Amino acid sequence: MTQETRGGEGRGLFIRGMRLVVAYVRMHPRPFLVSVAGSLVFAVSSVLLTTALGRATDQVLRPSFNGPVPAGSIWLAVLALMTFGVGRALGIMFRRYYSGVAGERVMATLRNRVADRYRDLQLQYHRETPTGELLAHMEADVKAAVDVFWPVPFATGVIAMTLLAMGSLLHADPWLALIGLILFPSLALMNRSFAKRMEEPARRAQEDIGEVSAVAHESIDGALVVKTLGREDAETERLAVKARALRDDRVRGGYVRATFEAGLDALPTLATALLLAVGSWRVAAGAITVGELIGFVALFGLLSWPMRFIGWILAELPRAVVGYARLEEVFRTSVTLNPPAHPEELPAGPLGIEVLGVRHLYDGVPILDGVTFDVRPMESVAIVGPTGVGKSTLAQLLVRLADPDQGRVLVGGVDVRDADTIALRHDVSIVFQESFLFATTVRENIALDADVAEADVVRSAMIASADRFIRELPQGYDTVVGERGYTLSGGQRQRVALARALVRAPRVLILDDATSSVDPTVEADILAALRRELSTTLIVVAYRLSTIRLADRVIFLENGVVKATGPHEDLLARAPGYAAIIHAYERGERGER
Repeated sequence: MTQETRGGEGRGLFIRGMRLVVAYVRMHPRPFLVSVAGSLVFAVSSVLLTTALGRATDQVLRPSFNGPVPAGSIWLAVLALMTFGVGRALGIMFRRYYSGVAGERVMATLRNRVADRYRDLQLQYHRETPTGELLAHMEADVKAAVDVFWPVPFATGVIAMTLLAMGSLLHADPWLALIGLILFPSLALMNRSFAKRMEEPARRAQEDIGEVSAVAHESIDGALVVKTLGREDAETERLAVKARALRDDRVRGGYVRATFEAGLDALPTLATALLLAVGSWRVAAGAITVGELIGFVALFGLLSWPMRFIGWILAELPRAVVGYARLEEVFRTSVTLNPPAHPEELPAGPLGIEVLGVRHLYDGVPILDGVTFDVRPMESVAIVGPTGVGKSTLAQLLVRLADPDQGRVLVGGVDVRDADTIALRHDVSIVFQESFLFATTVRENIALDADVAEADVVRSAMIASADRFIRELPQGYDTVVGERGYTLSGGQRQRVALARALVRAPRVLILDDATSSVDPTVEADILAALRRELSTTLIVVAYRLSTIRLADRVIFLENGVVKATGPHEDLLARAPGYAAIIHAYERGERGER
């Protein structure tokens, strides 16, 4: 941070905060304006109430010490006090309700924008960003960014009430008005000092929340590894370090805030004391009446608590600016998978795949370096290669989870960059090795709330060799599998995930080691059923010899390029690297048996 930046922090932060509030108002202006209207009714009623109180003192209370007061004057004073009191109450009601509506709608809008951005961002972003950080953006940062917005309508009413009060003071006596003129510049100076000191602790605290969330989520999500490796104490200490950092930064911010709020609380009290001292002198001089002084004291008493609310807004400004700045980091993250301006439709019937000179980098290192091959419609192809050669990356490029740095991927003759993304992923389904299931029933995990017939759900489960074990579950297809499907074994989760892909009748099915946790015999049954029951092009990232032999053709990747392609037996004879991998697979399968 430059010295120039530091010098303008207080003023700049306030301006940024106000711009933020204006942006929120533009998001949902109607409830905000209704809330402001209620706040203005509150302000006008409050000033009129204190004015009525002063006149009641002069025209009813003081005369009553000297003799009877006309009943009409008493009832008129009571009516005025009750009318303005009811108006004040109605203003509070409308202000509170509609400010709540406006605030909740702004929070919902920001959360939707974050969710939409997460959906649009490439897979690489989600891999590089801890889950806890993603959750912190969605929850803690949104809340911090919007908390400042809730009391803004009230602050608007307070400002209006203050202006009306200043007008009344100026009309009544310039010496009393001088007290108000001293009060508000003092408040501005206090705010500038506070904002300058508060922004850094607020920024660090918001970052700490993301780090604590990330560590907590990782430790809980990896509870099995933590327990089996005896890492409980180490993980507890790792979380404690982050939690202490969060505590320390919040305590620093709390100290700054406490000194500011104490001074803010004292200002109206000091103003009231000055008002009484100066007002007594002005009453003795005959410049104002006792009733007017009582009305002004009552008005400053009403301003005391609202001033705290303005102070609360000013105290929340640094946190709001920091919270929104963290959200802007998400919004500014570049989206590399831009949807086509005029998406092309995929042709009808079976689809083939063409990969033309594809080059893809990871952290500046080429994983795929000029890969070219084709898969004919209805063909079954196994992609084989050593670990880290880019097989999974290639599978993701086929469904446009990422775009290659060079080259093209064609599905049915259409470049995936030009195809409608939703239609592409409906017709080209990919099933990963790590099968994610939602905490709902097996049926809903397969159908995913789509308009899918029960018969299609069961048929897909049968092809995936999942129907039998599903029916043996306590409630069959209505069994809730728990978060991430933890109540099922790894092989069962993979089969449910496969059924989920099959129920959409894809025209190209990509299995990225999607049956690695399944028994080899069951895997053979699944692949045979796929070829028998489905009219689909099948691409399998294979690690088992039994799977490779079922494919019509093998594509062998090595050193980022296609080294050889052809039938399994042919590659064994003419591709030494392929033969070495197959022999290693054979030894592994013998070890499994």
